[in-house]
Amino acid sequence: MFTRTFTVDRELLVRYAGASGDFNPIHYNDRFARAVGLPGVIAHGMATMGLAASAVVDWAGDPGAVVDYGVRFTRPVEVPDPGHAEVEVTGTVGAVDLAASSVRVDLKVTAGGASVLAKAQAVVRLD
Repeated sequence: MFTRTFTVDRELLVRYAGASGDFNPIHYNDRFARAVGLPGVIAHGMATMGLAASAVVDWAGDPGAVVDYGVRFTRPVEVPDPGHAEVEVTGTVGAVDLAASSVRVDLKVTAGGASVLAKAQAVVRLD
C-alpha cells in the first residue's frame, strides 16, 4: 500500500494548461466558472488523472512497468484563490496475476475528503 498527497494550486493549473493546450476558462477564471454552474475554478480532470498515475509510477519505480491505467471522473477538484487543494492518492494491490507477472493496483483518489476519481486502476508489470 502507498499514499501520496499532491498540492494543486493555480500555478499548477497554469503550467498544465500550457503543456496540454487546454485553456478553458473554468480552469482559471472564477467568474466564468461560477457562471457555468461550478463552485469556482476547477483543476483539469486529466491533470488529476496524471497526478494519480505519477503516484503509481513512483511506487512501481519504472514508468514502463505501468502497462494499463484507467479512471472515471466523479467530482472536480476545486482550487481556491488564494490557497490550494490537496489530492490524496492511496494505492492497494487488488489482484495478482502470476501468469502475466503483474499486479492490479486499485486507487482511492480524494480531494477535501470526497472521491474525485472512481474505478481508478493500474496494471503494473513485475520484474
